Amino acid sequence: MAHAVRELFPNTKLAIGPAIADGFYYDFDSDHAFTQEDLPLIEERMKEIIKANNPFVRRELQKEEAIELFQKLGETYKLELINEITDKTVSLYEEDGFVDLCRGPHLESTGKVKAFKLLSVAGAYWRGDEKNKMLQRIYGVSFSTKDELKKHLDFLEEVKKRDHRRLGKELDLFSMNDDIGAGLVLWHPRGAAIRRAIESFWLDEHCQAGYQILYTPHMAKLDLWKKTGHVDFYRDNMYSPMEIEGLEYEIKPMNCPFHVSIFKSHLRSYRDLPLRFAELGTVYRYERSGVLHGLLRVRGFTQDDAHIFCREDQIEKEILKVLEFTLFILNTFGFSNYDIYLSTRPDKYVGTEDGWHKATNALENALLQKGLKYDIDPGEGVFYGPKIDIKVRDSLGRQWQCSTIQVDFNIPERLDITYRGADSKDYRPIMIHRALMGSLERFFGVLIEHYAGAFPLWLSPVQISILTISERHVEYCRQITDTLIKKGIRADIDEDNEKIGFKIRKAAVLKTPYMCIIGDKEMENNTLTIRRRNGENIGEMSVEKLIAFLKDEISDRR
Repeated sequence: MAHAVRELFPNTKLAIGPAIADGFYYDFDSDHAFTQEDLPLIEERMKEIIKANNPFVRRELQKEEAIELFQKLGETYKLELINEITDKTVSLYEEDGFVDLCRGPHLESTGKVKAFKLLSVAGAYWRGDEKNKMLQRIYGVSFSTKDELKKHLDFLEEVKKRDHRRLGKELDLFSMNDDIGAGLVLWHPRGAAIRRAIESFWLDEHCQAGYQILYTPHMAKLDLWKKTGHVDFYRDNMYSPMEIEGLEYEIKPMNCPFHVSIFKSHLRSYRDLPLRFAELGTVYRYERSGVLHGLLRVRGFTQDDAHIFCREDQIEKEILKVLEFTLFILNTFGFSNYDIYLSTRPDKYVGTEDGWHKATNALENALLQKGLKYDIDPGEGVFYGPKIDIKVRDSLGRQWQCSTIQVDFNIPERLDITYRGADSKDYRPIMIHRALMGSLERFFGVLIEHYAGAFPLWLSPVQISILTISERHVEYCRQITDTLIKKGIRADIDEDNEKIGFKIRKAAVLKTPYMCIIGDKEMENNTLTIRRRNGENIGEMSVEKLIAFLKDEISDRR
């Protein structure tokens, strides 16, 4: 692709072009503004290069020789990369006069490329730093066969159909507004109805699981974040402090210090532990505008946060409970496939090696007791402790990071929290951070794409639409709607002066699970005709039977 681009647009400079999980890309610095219309032209030149079956020739040069070569070529980005290489030699690859800096290995020749497609054009800062120049990135995919390529392109079309940003607008669930600010979500009534259902379920299940629900402020003195280490380790993701009456305050990027403060508000005994605090706490993190993406990457979001304070001998049992609780929550939302990772000690860490060993063993033993398959992610623990990450797979098999369970040695030490042991001495509790859904915003975005907007009944913003056939049925329909709402069912009425076929299509477009059609026959018989969103007619039933029917499906969360 880089070869083709250089030939078609000679003044283009090459930046970097790696293979990635979902294909490949190359970043270019060009006077020409690439558009989707350029991609077929580039593809045609690529096909000619492939047909020529040019061999890839590997060359190894002294670093000084490579610098001289790329200076002649005017490739300033390559020179920056070469200067950062610590080896005395660097490797280049060449085919038909086109040369590029690359570690390799490569295919034998261009003719080995069988099926490819260029997908899109996007902007990208050099080295991912917004202070650097904005480059142009072209994305593509390549497969061994045309059938594999077609299968992947069909998959991408399905991904487009499920895009939560498109469905969020079509289903009137949420929006974002530049006047308010990038990465800040406005929940519309229909989206808020789903959020209320999620939060009610979350709160009920946490209360039953022995958690105590907290509410904490949205800001705190900057000194608190210095004590926790967030200013040292997390400064780039925090907003600038604000001054209030001569003191600096910071809007919160995390909820944990507040939970610790509540723990410290009383003298705690070993008998009090484990102590489980939970909060749907809204936090704010500075994300660069280039990485913001609908609900999946935002600047203000609500975490389903919890912190468990326990004794060292209780760690494994508590982790086991959290694992069971996590899988129950995920399964209820329709996620039965997931990948689990155990992340171990990084190079920079706090705490003792012995403490890390005990915490990692506790996490691993809990996974083994549950019979869960997992992979070790070496060195990917957070600086304050090891963790378990659970990444769900949606209905298209895509992986999403949601749940995490983390053991923390840092905050109990930094904020000096203790409990009184049986021997009347003070001991440091172990702190377990855990989030089951991660952030409500991100989880909602994943749910939209998982269900393609056709939510199960218990989550649907409107669970049943009452459709009038003519104006004389309106009053009766209003009575039915009021009865359903009073019984806790999210119902609405479509009494517009439109044909019933139009109303059915409108409810189907909004993916309403059930429709209730009422005309003369239904009024005379005091019955309701019920239809599913897939077009299936259930038939007639009384209001009482309909309520029982809907309540049964809602309570089962099918």
